[in-house]
Amino acid sequence: MAARSEWVREHIRDIADYPSEGVMFRDITPLLGGGAAFGRAIDDLVSRFDDLAVDRVVGVEARGFILAAPVAYRLRAGFVPVRKAGKLPWAVAREEYELEYGRDKLEIHRDAVHPNERILIIDDVLATGGTAAATCRLVEALGAVVVGLGFLVELPALGGRAALGDRRAESLVEY
Repeated sequence: MAARSEWVREHIRDIADYPSEGVMFRDITPLLGGGAAFGRAIDDLVSRFDDLAVDRVVGVEARGFILAAPVAYRLRAGFVPVRKAGKLPWAVAREEYELEYGRDKLEIHRDAVHPNERILIIDDVLATGGTAAATCRLVEALGAVVVGLGFLVELPALGGRAALGDRRAESLVEY
């Protein structure tokens, strides 16, 4: 695992009791709004995977899109959105998964990734790992290979890495 980017903490706002009582929400909008901090976060994410050949970068709705698109650009790879059910306009593959508070579904266009393509998945936060694991299953069901997962923030107390198995996962900072 690469060294942490502790500077990221300076650009994340803690919001208590959001979205429900007892939850400490890690708000990344201050980081996104600071040009230098946002650029450095993208650079740090890219540096975690510059040893890999990547064909496409998959971004998970919604904040994952914000991070994944510039990472894809920097890696000279394609960008693929994974969205909540019902938001993609063409033929989709769907994966249902568990949340802390229920179930949800993610979708990807059936032609968005191809067999044996090397895929990097990017999202803002690794918490329980449910969303990331569902995204891996979607990509792999289409025949592509997940070569890594990158996150801005990881909440290790929630055990998300266990849901990812032995897949390579990198995060910039832990809370």
